[in-house]
Amino acid sequence: MMDRIITLDEFIIHNQQEYDSATGELTGLLRDIGVAAKIVNREVNKAGLVNILGVEGSENLHGDLVQKLDIFANEKMVDCLKNSGECCGIASEEFEDILPFKSVANKAAKYIVLFDPLDGSSNIDVNVSVGTIFSIYKRISPMDEVCQLSDFLQKGTEQVAAGYVLYGTSTILVYTTGKGVNGFTLDPSIGEFCLSHRDIKIPDSGLFYSVNQGYYLKFDLEMRRYIDHCSDNNLGLRYIGSMVSDVHRILLQGGIFLYPNTRKYPLGKLRLQYECNPMSYIVEQAGGKALNTAMKRILEVDPKEIHQRSTIALGSPLMVDEMKKFVEKYSPPI
Repeated sequence: MMDRIITLDEFIIHNQQEYDSATGELTGLLRDIGVAAKIVNREVNKAGLVNILGVEGSENLHGDLVQKLDIFANEKMVDCLKNSGECCGIASEEFEDILPFKSVANKAAKYIVLFDPLDGSSNIDVNVSVGTIFSIYKRISPMDEVCQLSDFLQKGTEQVAAGYVLYGTSTILVYTTGKGVNGFTLDPSIGEFCLSHRDIKIPDSGLFYSVNQGYYLKFDLEMRRYIDHCSDNNLGLRYIGSMVSDVHRILLQGGIFLYPNTRKYPLGKLRLQYECNPMSYIVEQAGGKALNTAMKRILEVDPKEIHQRSTIALGSPLMVDEMKKFVEKYSPPI
């Protein structure tokens, strides 16, 4: 048992000295994201009571139907990051291009943030868990200039922080700054995220696999053989359809999450910069592994465009290694 409650703000400030050349900017940025998460959480939990539930009526640039709550979450994330003074620009899954910010009080902000404001938003109408994913990088363009696209096209290995917020039966914020992974549960009675999962370590193996098995016949042979192997070994199939929810289960209980290429999405469906890189960073920091179906480490993939898609397989290290052997065994010769 913990001796006392440790809030997210307190934890971030206390651990600030672990950051290289700590000056407080990253600390402030993480706290601002926590504030945005509280606002989004409030709206998610009353979505059925107000007119923000359901489809907004348009499509985003990826062809996905936009949910009203998606738009709200995106706006609140933008507002909090824009006003923080620590962020020089953002990229959102909902925007076609990057969005540079003007400096606040002539302060030269050194960080950029990429985020998926509401992952799994198609689940909103049926009251299934959704989440927010974020990724933070140091800018590489000159500090006295407007941020550039190149700032957002860095490899996942260059992330200085990443995290997600799961809006479920309880609301949990999980993040890493490259010094392990910690989780914080929102206590609604005091309105604070409180440390609940200290130094998360993913089990070496697990009893679950997570994949949209409805697409089974559209997967490549090697992936079908691995899925057959999971089924033959009586692993439990768990698939929610929200990456945050599915990966959160695997992070705590062990297992493997798969989103391979299909005929419709030959390059994969998930976005590298908004989903795959931040979730891979978190899983690796917890002791897991994350590869694409070409068996390359996700964090080492060189992004070419801001909305680049990717395949992914991540989770318990022994299970990812096993999946790799199946792919290598059954892949057609080059």
